[in-house]
Amino acid sequence: MEKTLNVQGMTCGNCKMSVEGALKKLDGVSAAEVNLDTGNVEVAFDESKVHVDAMKEAIEEQGYHVSA
Repeated sequence: MEKTLNVQGMTCGNCKMSVEGALKKLDGVSAAEVNLDTGNVEVAFDESKVHVDAMKEAIEEQGYHVSA
């Protein structure tokens, strides 16, 4: 399954690496791609292993706000 999350506060390459890294550590997330221009994160995941709420929490723990 794929999901697009809108993340506020990402402005640089370090932001991108932090968010992608946090998501990829979650069991069930196979890919995470940040687009700094749009503020979106495309996440590919196995919904039987990980829930969207866990992904939002992982991003917010990095200091960013998920609005969608």
